[in-house]
Amino acid sequence: MTTPNALETLRQVNGNLRAALIRLHPERKLCSSIRPQDFSDLLSSILRAAECRAHSESSVALEEESLEYRSNLERLKDFLPDLHERLLAEKSRLERAQTHVAAAAAWARASKRTL
Repeated sequence: MTTPNALETLRQVNGNLRAALIRLHPERKLCSSIRPQDFSDLLSSILRAAECRAHSESSVALEEESLEYRSNLERLKDFLPDLHERLLAEKSRLERAQTHVAAAAAWARASKRTL
């Protein structure tokens, strides 16, 4: 029989993964709300689930949670490459904006000297 703690842990992990799937969903165009902590939280949840599944006995409830867990992981696997691409595009956009601001600041300094 599975321990209530293992089942509850897997339920919490599934809740965390469902929330992450919504927050990080690939259809969201803005990456500015995604924080490094989101990925740390994901990893922590996955590690908690792995630990809990490795040290618990099987039960019907745990098997159901495990199926949901697997489904959540498969959904993550499907859209993480798209998220990675969007994050790289956002990084590139921010670098271009930073270059633009630096060029504008240099122009403003040069303009002050000519006046």
